[in-house]
Amino acid sequence: MKILIDTNIILDILQKRQPFFQESYNAINKAIKDDVECLLSASAISDIFYILRKALGSSKQAKEQIEQLNKIVTFADVLSQDINNALSKNMSDFENALVDAVASRYEATYIITRNIKDFIDSSVPAISPKDFIKK
Repeated sequence: MKILIDTNIILDILQKRQPFFQESYNAINKAIKDDVECLLSASAISDIFYILRKALGSSKQAKEQIEQLNKIVTFADVLSQDINNALSKNMSDFENALVDAVASRYEATYIITRNIKDFIDSSVPAISPKDFIKK
């Protein structure tokens, strides 16, 4: 099984955002324990870095967090075909359409996200951390 982890789940964990931290952490921890391949769209890394740098006040600390993240996820490349695929999708948010396109190309089983409603028209089913833990 492969899962693509949405940006909000990663930020929940890295920033210990409440009340979301525990469920997001438990979902990723379960995936790792169950030997599920965890993917993260490479396009999300610059956003994650930017948010961490602002929150931590340090590029060095933000890079260290990205290095730790790199140990548990596979960065899923974004190709021009993914961009074209995302542009053709009937999804209102381009970033989510791109996540779906990458998840589809990598044959992910699920997209783990807190924003299920944003992925209603996605080709890869979106699932909340809570529901993933139940599986």
